[in-house]
Amino acid sequence: MRARPDRGEVASYIPELAGVDPKAFGIAVVSGDGQVAVGGDADVPFSIQSISKVFTLTLALGKIGDRLWRRVGREPSGSPFNSIVQLEAEHGIPRNPFINAGAIAVTDVILSGHQPREALGEILRFMHFLAEDGGIGIDEAVAASEQRTGFRNRALANYMKSFEVLENPVDFTLGVYFHHCAIAMSCRQLAMAGRFLAHGGRNPATGFSVVSPERARRINAIMLTCGHYDGSGEFAYRVGLPGKSGVGGGILAIAPGKASIAVWSPGLDASGNSHLGRIALEALTQRLGWSIFG
Repeated sequence: MRARPDRGEVASYIPELAGVDPKAFGIAVVSGDGQVAVGGDADVPFSIQSISKVFTLTLALGKIGDRLWRRVGREPSGSPFNSIVQLEAEHGIPRNPFINAGAIAVTDVILSGHQPREALGEILRFMHFLAEDGGIGIDEAVAASEQRTGFRNRALANYMKSFEVLENPVDFTLGVYFHHCAIAMSCRQLAMAGRFLAHGGRNPATGFSVVSPERARRINAIMLTCGHYDGSGEFAYRVGLPGKSGVGGGILAIAPGKASIAVWSPGLDASGNSHLGRIALEALTQRLGWSIFG
């Protein structure tokens, strides 16, 4: 992958991400029996961006359960991740929890009853717990860059507030949202954090249950159908695994019963997903026969 010339385009609409080296490439695979295979820049932290939405969805479901689905849908959007057109047509209810509007609504659930700093602390502690690594933190420069330029996200949040989908002050919810998207993790840390989704909601190293098997299945289902925005069908067709991408160039993919996989290559395709990351995962699943479709 590192030698390939077709690398996609690094995200430039968040200024702090525009300077990331497009030649970077890392991959980590963590199996159920604790084996960790890594390659390339697997220990270099990067901005996970929308991959954080998998973990905030898990937290929000833990807080209010299926009541969450009154405020956000579960259907693929077929639209860009920051589209406002669909939100207007559907009376302020976001199509799914992985587009920006949906993730802002999910963040609002986590924030309710807390101060922003407390909600952010809860999200970070959850990441530390899942990855078994207390060194994971927020890239404050990326968070500040998003807050300076996040006009579209402000529009989405204000529109949802007008339909009472958001309960908290818009600036509070967006502050938490921008900061959890700016969490920095390496491929190794991210693959470790995703293990519970590959093993029926349980951390295979400790045996500790994070979520029920049914909830793990359902989170994986939403990752498969919605995790790559309007590129979700192409990812399912080529890779055949539940996955969640971020515009920082990362992808978390889940091979149920087998492994948690994280890949990072900053260059994006036209849908805002890692170009080489998807190609690498396609090669991996073909080589190992890991597609959930057989």
